[in-house]
Amino acid sequence: MSLFQDALSMFKKKDLLFIESYKESEGVYTFLFEKENDLSWIAGQHGLFTITHKKIKNKTRPFTIASAPTENVVRITTRISENPSEFKKAMLELKQGMKINLTGPIGSFNLKDDNPSLLIAGGIGITPFRSILKQIESDGNGIERPIRLLYLDSNKSFIFKDELDVIAYNTSISVNYLDSRDDLYQEIDRFTTLNKGDGKYFIAGPKPMVKSIFDFLKSKHIPTKNINKDVFDGC
Repeated sequence: MSLFQDALSMFKKKDLLFIESYKESEGVYTFLFEKENDLSWIAGQHGLFTITHKKIKNKTRPFTIASAPTENVVRITTRISENPSEFKKAMLELKQGMKINLTGPIGSFNLKDDNPSLLIAGGIGITPFRSILKQIESDGNGIERPIRLLYLDSNKSFIFKDELDVIAYNTSISVNYLDSRDDLYQEIDRFTTLNKGDGKYFIAGPKPMVKSIFDFLKSKHIPTKNINKDVFDGC
């Protein structure tokens, strides 16, 4: 999506009705909201979500929309620590029928061409890839290009694993679950060697992880234009 289109999307605001929330794994929660018929997005995009049921200092936060556009809900999945931010405390207080405001969606973290694509997720950075892969599965058009997901989680919690396994079974997408950075770099090496300069790389996760993988790809002479980043914070 162009900067101009993103700018236009910033004028799009909607109130979303809260449906429910549940715990995905230790410290990770999913929040579901009703999706109106006229709401659309590109798989991998994020929105700006604003708390409306109470007054807090920093009331707006960006979140990836973890659901695919073809699903009938708006899904946010996020990590919430034992000492969460005021925003995430307010999220946990949501009850059915309450509303949250959405601005957007915006962003260009999405698959745009037929190049071989390597998707690299660290922890909660799996959320944009869930949206992207669920959309590919829903389209059911067959995949001409190789798409590979490397999912790194040192805790081995691997949220969405059951769904990702089904997607891998139903499509030609391959999914690898990794718990060490060394194993991750080995898999990236295999992909870069096979695809040379034709591959496209998508990295999503905590800032230190995204930076280290970006630097690793640059050391392998991968052009910056072929690397897409989506940085998550953990508060």
